[in-house]
Amino acid sequence: MALTADQLNEAADIVARSDSVRAAAAQLRARFAPLRALVVDADDLRGETPVREVALEQGGARALHLMATDGHCWVVTQDPCQASALVLSQA
Repeated sequence: MALTADQLNEAADIVARSDSVRAAAAQLRARFAPLRALVVDADDLRGETPVREVALEQGGARALHLMATDGHCWVVTQDPCQASALVLSQA
């Protein structure tokens, strides 16, 4: 499922407003089905550039990465047109 710029902005807003990354992932799954949304530890994405980093009002940040797949392998992508999954981490 490709994401438009508006949808990517909406996803970032959901990530910013949610009480936790897990709650954000659940909301993203509901809003952008059949796109996958999952949470991983920030260390699992070290060295990767998030498509959005969202600063939280209470301090800290959350990172939003896009993942693409060829049906077998997964890769981090910056291209919303290739997005098959949204991956969240607490930055």
